Amino acid sequence: MGEQSPAGPKKATKAPKPESRLAMIRRARRINRELAEVYPYAHPELDFENPFQLLVATVLSAQTTDLRVNQTTPALFAKYPTPEDMAAAAPEELEAIIRPTGFFRAKAKSLIGLSTALRDNFGGEVPGRLKDLVTLPGVGRKTANVVLGNGFGVPGLTVDTHFGRLVRRWKWTEQEDPEKVEAEIAEIFPKSEWTMLSHRIIFHGRRICHSRKPACGACPIAHLCPSYGEGETDPEKAKKLLKYEMGGQPGQRLSPPPDYPGKPAPTLGEAE
Repeated sequence: MGEQSPAGPKKATKAPKPESRLAMIRRARRINRELAEVYPYAHPELDFENPFQLLVATVLSAQTTDLRVNQTTPALFAKYPTPEDMAAAAPEELEAIIRPTGFFRAKAKSLIGLSTALRDNFGGEVPGRLKDLVTLPGVGRKTANVVLGNGFGVPGLTVDTHFGRLVRRWKWTEQEDPEKVEAEIAEIFPKSEWTMLSHRIIFHGRRICHSRKPACGACPIAHLCPSYGEGETDPEKAKKLLKYEMGGQPGQRLSPPPDYPGKPAPTLGEAE
């Protein structure tokens, strides 16, 4: 007599039902609401006092950290406080000041070019329209949206590397191109949320949902994340991955907003 099978044939397990677009939108908006509770103090992490300073700082922030820009701009704006001043700058003197931000020759060329355009075409004032901003040398949609949202109160989505990475992890979009990402996310949220949504996502990407090793075990929205488990899930190990104020370290701004719970960043030359 042959051996009997210990159990009958296994039932095929059903594949999880794909998330509907409506369910994704509801989840996305809930993530935004919960991030607003985690980061009620979310803000642009570049130090600035006016739209011109914000525009210059944003151009300088390419391929470097906001911290490095913030450590560099005090000397820059002391020497060149207006577009007229910067347009007349000697390139080698400007390059020497912004050298710590990297790619200083290309950035100096952009800063002199955009300052000249502001002087000659816009009366020395930063324009408050996207179509005007993107005509300036070195200014693309991302930079323009940063300036509009934080310098003029005009809603905009800032699709930087953190933003793109997180919205793909959260399955809000599969797009890689920043303009396509911007268009798809804009359909999920009302305009009034765009600027603060950008800050919250970028804050979360810098502090918890890192590129190589996200701190999944310390993430307050892990229950809403379809990519949970890509990073460290052990709560104690994940806690050690937290950055900036979440990890008890200084932030990126030398002059953070009054409600920021972390420490101000060190000036250039201080121990970092």
